[in-house]
Amino acid sequence: MNRRGHLKAVAVAAAIATGALTLASQALAADTIKVGVLHSLSGTMAISETVLKDTVLMAIDEINAHGGVLGKQLEPVVVDPASNWPLFADKAKQLLSQDKVAVIFGCWTSVSRKSVLPVVEELNGLLFYPVQYEGEELSKNVFYTGAAPNQQAIPAVDYLMSKEGGGAKRWVLLGTDYVYPRTTNKILRAYLHSKGVKDSDIDEKYTPFGHSDYQTIVADIKKFSTGGKTAVVSTINGDSNVPFYKELGNAGLKAKDVPVVAFSVGEEELRGVDTKPLVGHLAAWNYFMSIKNPTNTAFIKEWSDYAKAHNIPGHKDKPLTNDPMEATYIGIHMWKQAVEKAKSTDVDKVIKAMAGQTFKAPDGFTIEMDPKNHHLHKPVFIGEIRADGQFNVVWKTPGPIKAKPWSPYIEGNDKKPDEPVKK
Repeated sequence: MNRRGHLKAVAVAAAIATGALTLASQALAADTIKVGVLHSLSGTMAISETVLKDTVLMAIDEINAHGGVLGKQLEPVVVDPASNWPLFADKAKQLLSQDKVAVIFGCWTSVSRKSVLPVVEELNGLLFYPVQYEGEELSKNVFYTGAAPNQQAIPAVDYLMSKEGGGAKRWVLLGTDYVYPRTTNKILRAYLHSKGVKDSDIDEKYTPFGHSDYQTIVADIKKFSTGGKTAVVSTINGDSNVPFYKELGNAGLKAKDVPVVAFSVGEEELRGVDTKPLVGHLAAWNYFMSIKNPTNTAFIKEWSDYAKAHNIPGHKDKPLTNDPMEATYIGIHMWKQAVEKAKSTDVDKVIKAMAGQTFKAPDGFTIEMDPKNHHLHKPVFIGEIRADGQFNVVWKTPGPIKAKPWSPYIEGNDKKPDEPVKK
């Protein structure tokens, strides 16, 4: 063979080899199912969201160790929307259009979810949203694994009104200035009216994301509380919770005088706070780390081992679990079960297969995805802050309760269907 022929043969062989490699890499890619992870790893919400990213990765490792899904390994695609609400939409589009993920686990704030919603609806993607929220939404393309208002906010107010909860007569509704606190407080104001509370006994206040000076607000709460037994309902989100709770401690505002119930403060948010002055203040969730049952013991151990093995800051030394972590964990396992039932990652088939899925959850109950309304049936727990930053459960529902995404305390909601409307 002459030199030219030899080079040609080498080139052909190289091309064949390259083609084979390309096909092999494509086949390899086809052997995984891509899973999008859309949580803020920087900015004001990183304090709450970073650990949810790690929870998804832990669940993926667990599922992969047991053979994956439909015989394929799950491949996480992690992006950082950086607490930037429009960036959530851009990153969701990237995950669905470029990365071709089968599902997205993500968002914390409702403004981030509202930003992602038109993207998943337009591209027929699938979002699992793991945080309590204001309701007033029902999308075919979203499964809501956190609480609706009747699974958190309303029971918390009922407890504070009761004799055992202190018999509150006046209310401070304090939140971060965005859709979740404003809509939740609209519902709570209407609910309080239905219980005979006058507007003069309700003080509604909002602060921006990242707000850090709560001296004036806490002084105002103290003053307002001189007019009768007062409770504070806090929908402050993100890292603003740290200075708020520090100021409560500084001002000596004790739980026996003015109890604060929070809907976005759990074990993780209290990590950086001296909790001794906060003992007795409350949080309402659907799970606490302190709940005793074998499923929760196993969940905490799995997370502790994972955090140490992956050197996760904070958690490698002091592992904590919380409600949105549990909701994330339930969501990814239910999605896995639905994919296996549908024998496909096709979004429409998975949506259909999600109806009625059940999972034995760390909260101690077998949790069900409602057959119609894309929300979980969840138990409700009210916990008191302990000196060690954990919670003592002081009140709970006997079992899981069905979510009401359309609050009966908002006019016109009685005519809305309890399932997504096809568009």
